[in-house]
Amino acid sequence: MIMKKKTSEATHTPKELLAELQTLVGEAQTLMAQSSSEQSAEAIEALRERFAAAQEKITDSYERAKDTVVAGAKATDETIRENPYQSIAIAVGVGLLFGLLLGRRGN
Repeated sequence: MIMKKKTSEATHTPKELLAELQTLVGEAQTLMAQSSSEQSAEAIEALRERFAAAQEKITDSYERAKDTVVAGAKATDETIRENPYQSIAIAVGVGLLFGLLLGRRGN
């Protein structure tokens, strides 16, 4: 049985998770090519456990990213509501800057 890891443990980067999934897929393909059913049953169970662990890591990473984005959006919303005119001025300034940069690029 796989126990859920605490979020305080080391986090995994998306590249690490992708590499682990690619390794799992490669091992699964190798396993499908083998014919020994006894070894295959044990290997399949090991792959299932590793896949469940990888899926849990991805879910945890997704939840952390979602929480971070939501917290950032809430902070941005509060800042804009507290300073509406400054927010409008900044948005206009950034839009003007992008417009000038894109206009120069077209020439």
